[in-house]
Amino acid sequence: MGVSINLDQSLIDAAKSRSAVEHRSVPKQIEYWAKIGRIAAENKDLTYDAIQGILLGLADVEVGNVEVYKKGKL
Repeated sequence: MGVSINLDQSLIDAAKSRSAVEHRSVPKQIEYWAKIGRIAAENKDLTYDAIQGILLGLADVEVGNVEVYKKGKL
């Protein structure tokens, strides 16, 4: 379900720049920032790097990019 919202032009411009680097559309970049912000607001003890690492780990699990952990083997 899409919702039309008015956003500050500086946010849109920043999303355009970042979305080009991160290979996302502008709306998906803003969604990503909103997701990070929501997680940060709900988990004040997590850093941005921790949040990003958790999201990357969840994405790896989703696509099956995981291995079974064997004790003593790194």
